[in-house]
Amino acid sequence: GEQSVWRRRQRSWRPRRWKPCRRRGAPAAAPAVDMTKCAACKESIQGQLVKALGRAWHYEHFVCSKCRAELGKQNFYEKDSQPFCEPCYQNEFSPKCAYCQEAILDRCVTALDKSWHPEHFFCQQCTAPFTESSGFHERDGKPYCADCYNDAFAPKCAACSKAITSNYLTALEKMWHTECFVCRDCGSDFSTGSFYEHEGQPYCELHYHAHRGSLCMACEKPITSKCITAMGRKFHPQCFECTFCKNELSKGTFKERENKPYCSECFDKLVSNQ
Repeated sequence: GEQSVWRRRQRSWRPRRWKPCRRRGAPAAAPAVDMTKCAACKESIQGQLVKALGRAWHYEHFVCSKCRAELGKQNFYEKDSQPFCEPCYQNEFSPKCAYCQEAILDRCVTALDKSWHPEHFFCQQCTAPFTESSGFHERDGKPYCADCYNDAFAPKCAACSKAITSNYLTALEKMWHTECFVCRDCGSDFSTGSFYEHEGQPYCELHYHAHRGSLCMACEKPITSKCITAMGRKFHPQCFECTFCKNELSKGTFKERENKPYCSECFDKLVSNQ
């Protein structure tokens, strides 16, 4: 068969890991020394103020831009110069895990144009987690480890039924590992570049003829041209000879005794001596 190389069509990736970039701060509360404008209401601040994001605020006006919860006594997150409490920031801006749909608060894996918790980025088939060094294969937008991908999607060898991931042969309208494409009976390879087919399986010349019933019963070699059929068996013309005198019987008649052929002269001698 013709040798060629199967190119895997799946895309192979390595996940990228990162930490969400968030500016986190704590408000600084201090007595107002000078008349200061509140960044929220634009009114003068007479009493206690909050300094954050490079601006000053009335204590009660420094609130989450989403839920309006006061931030004067808690840490906050900043987005586009606006303050947010931690829950609102996470819900609005933290990436969501493609598996559990929850906000990703710490380490994050980006793969397949999605974000994942590291523990939720695993093989679709066996659920084994991916590591930074292992990489993964993609099929229909889903990640697979190499073993599961090959088991599910790689072509299978017609001999061993295992996945084909590198060089292979195409023969008999099937695909084979190069080391598996051998004679079905004796396991010899086809170093000459040719093989024989019987019932969809490859054979060397000897075993092909054995299955076809075209081995010479005398020399046990294949009969590839002229053939003599006698006593329910097949012979090369030069191999069909008298059992006693070894003369060829192909041009004359023969007589049979105990499944052995004899020329007439030797047969008569054999009978007369009994």
